[in-house]
Amino acid sequence: MNPGERDRTYWLDTLSRIAQPVLFHLANRELKLKMPVESNGTEREQFTYLEALGRLLCGIAPWLENGSRDAEEGRLRQRYAELARQAIDAGTDPDSPDYMNFSHGGQPIVDAAFLSHAILRAPTELWEKLDDRVKSNVIAALKATRTRKPGYNNWLLFAAMTETALRLAGADWDPMRVDYAIRQHELWYKGDGVYGDGPEYHADYYNSFVIQPMLVDIIEAVRDLDPAWDGLRESVLRRASRYAVQQERLIGPDGTFPPLGRSLAYRFGAFQHLAQMALQHRLEESLEPAQVRCALTAVMRRMIEAPGTFDENGWLTVGFCGHQPGVGEPYISTGSLYLCAAVFLPLGLPANDPFWQGEAAWTQVKAWRGEPFPIDKALKP
Repeated sequence: MNPGERDRTYWLDTLSRIAQPVLFHLANRELKLKMPVESNGTEREQFTYLEALGRLLCGIAPWLENGSRDAEEGRLRQRYAELARQAIDAGTDPDSPDYMNFSHGGQPIVDAAFLSHAILRAPTELWEKLDDRVKSNVIAALKATRTRKPGYNNWLLFAAMTETALRLAGADWDPMRVDYAIRQHELWYKGDGVYGDGPEYHADYYNSFVIQPMLVDIIEAVRDLDPAWDGLRESVLRRASRYAVQQERLIGPDGTFPPLGRSLAYRFGAFQHLAQMALQHRLEESLEPAQVRCALTAVMRRMIEAPGTFDENGWLTVGFCGHQPGVGEPYISTGSLYLCAAVFLPLGLPANDPFWQGEAAWTQVKAWRGEPFPIDKALKP
């Protein structure tokens, strides 16, 4: 087995280990019965189940949509695609015991958007293959989030993503929410590929957890509808490619990265943006796709194999590297943790893609070995 095949198998095994409990129990309409709720906050039970569904599907959607149809991987993909559709049905059916909260509190604005992003990333498997009853329930659930106001920060993109998915679904949608999010983030750009989280700069991973992946995909989905949106596309993509370079350089030779900022319990979800740029073939020329794969695999191994990452029943626990309950902010609960699945986006690339070919050292490996590596340059306006 060549290095790319070995890594892809490891990624699929890790995906399955993370996804199985959520999708199996939700497809059987027993997620609320079976999933524990670990949190330092209060009343997170009303939000945690939608978090698990939306965040997990957001990460595995490209694989469900474009993964192999052949052999063992194809059978696994088909099984999880069917479970995912059943899970969406269970979470949006008002008569289901696992019907999820889309209409109370602010948190559902966030996780309806992650579910929307999943639909945008897998329009065939996670939308077109739903029956009309389920589609109607999903549209009603997404629209239910409109009764609350998103925060004046990255949350504007959550509202915009939900409206973008409603447009894809053929439902009435609000272009103003999309336009507001796009324009505000243009104002919040701080330079060198980094946006503020609202007007202020935050030293954390929210440019990757939310901001740049959603901004890129929203722009791509709506660019043809407004010349102003289309006019921003080039600069949004240039910044996105630059930020991916920064992300790759954060990964240490041993697969570690700085535990910087909030929401560290999302683990390797911190590299959603780097994974998305690889998926979309938007890595800068200085980055070989294989070196990004090797770097992400190193991170994945370092974190997922830490003792205590899963409980005795296979559910993720709160922590950054293992079980570290103190890492969880009050808004973190068991369902929140499944944003780690965002690292799996490149599984949407076929096995013969350059990402899955060969083996290459990433930047910090080269640097600390004393080998040549590309100098770094800031992105000028």
